[in-house]
Amino acid sequence: MGLIHLTMGIANPAAPKKVVRRQFLIDSGAIYSVAPAGVLRRLGIEPHEKRRFSLANGDVIKRDVGTAIFSYQRHRAGAPIVFGEPGDADIVGVVTLEALGLMLDPLKRELRPLPMLLV
Repeated sequence: MGLIHLTMGIANPAAPKKVVRRQFLIDSGAIYSVAPAGVLRRLGIEPHEKRRFSLANGDVIKRDVGTAIFSYQRHRAGAPIVFGEPGDADIVGVVTLEALGLMLDPLKRELRPLPMLLV
């Protein structure tokens, strides 16, 4: 597993021109991305479901989940976003990275294009 921090943009799919740029932990061990609920609500992003998540210590928590547009350099894509609560880190997980067509290179500590296959 590799960890790096990068600045990415997030936006509401219904209002994609209003972008908030935030520094995220790029975590190849995380499935979904997380941003503070207050930031997401200010963008007008609404949750469409509540999901259960297991933490590394074994605790199970519930969080709201919505959809956001993520942007990084010339890449832009929609992906699920978890409404973070106080104490939750801003994270970009593998679902978002794959949607953006990117993968984490943990040795170089950078994002690289993901080989895209249609089979």
